[in-house]
Amino acid sequence: MGRVILGSVVAAIAMFIIGFIFFATPLNKLSYATLGNMEAASVQQSLAANLPKTGTYYVPEPEASSEQTVMYGQGPIATIHYNRGGFAAVDAGALVGGFVLNFVTALLIGAALLGIADRVTDFGSRVRLAAIFAVAASALLHLGPPLYFHSDWTNAIYLFIADALMLAVAGLILARWFLPKRAATSSSL
Repeated sequence: MGRVILGSVVAAIAMFIIGFIFFATPLNKLSYATLGNMEAASVQQSLAANLPKTGTYYVPEPEASSEQTVMYGQGPIATIHYNRGGFAAVDAGALVGGFVLNFVTALLIGAALLGIADRVTDFGSRVRLAAIFAVAASALLHLGPPLYFHSDWTNAIYLFIADALMLAVAGLILARWFLPKRAATSSSL
């Protein structure tokens, strides 16, 4: 298990680098629409005036009343992830928290791979398994909102690709360098 813990640190670093590329460079602008200064200020003032607390809001909320159900059908609609207080644009605390999340995620991947290491002994099968779960988890998390809530596909596909890549690379690193090496047996995927 010690090798898996060390591998999880290495995988978390790789995930952090991939996350930086996808979310802290201009590449990130591919995933969302932007507003001009005046429009952003107007929306920000409207949010502050109408949303009472930090939370996620459906606007309109189709289950709140028959009137909002009609408004939902007519559009426009929005899902708003709202933080009433705001925070620094580059929040070091979020980076630390993100790295810890990457480590815990990599540790879970490592524990899962370690649990099957005696039965799935070849590198290719281990990576294939990790990659399939990475794609499946990312698909469930990011492709559901455009299907169920009619949110935009551009952002969903961008997040799907970024997260699938981060998870798959973590699995690859753990499978390649940090799992016990065993002679191949008759097991395969």
